[in-house]
Amino acid sequence: MTAITLNLEPLTQLTHEQFYELCMANKDVAMERSPAGELIIMPPVGGGSGYREARLISKLFNWHEQTGLGIVFSSSTVFKLPGGGDRSPDAAWVKQERWDALTPEEQESFPPICPDFVIELRSKSDRLRPLRAKMQEYLESGLRLGWLINPQDQTVEIYRPEKEIEVQQMPVTLLGEDVLPGFILDVR
Repeated sequence: MTAITLNLEPLTQLTHEQFYELCMANKDVAMERSPAGELIIMPPVGGGSGYREARLISKLFNWHEQTGLGIVFSSSTVFKLPGGGDRSPDAAWVKQERWDALTPEEQESFPPICPDFVIELRSKSDRLRPLRAKMQEYLESGLRLGWLINPQDQTVEIYRPEKEIEVQQMPVTLLGEDVLPGFILDVR
């Protein structure tokens, strides 16, 4: 099953606020909103992808526990991006100072902030083109480092502001660079 994108423009232009209300009224449905206001229904992932995602989040969280430099988020978190979309990366991290600058209300709703770091893990149902567009959307919204992990093609695409996308073949050891100092992830 792949993600379903609905163009609601003939009926309405879906705003951030309307999208939030829609999500709150349908809590069992994973949704995103594109910068153009399209509604994206996200399919559930299988056991293999769920395990890989949990492993990635746990590695990131373990690093967070040692450093205390920021906040780690799961794929259930929707971020209200400055570029107009509402997106849920598979794993995300926000620097502590940036998180603390948000009001308690902003922290409890869909945080109006782009993560400093994201991981998108391609599941068997994901098409590569929309994932790459989503990574570009993060970059345009202020992302400092992003990894698109693609088990199907055995590659990892590394996204950094104002740099060409770097493609590494798996297995690979990824470094958190200056964004996540000391973070090391072995991707197999």
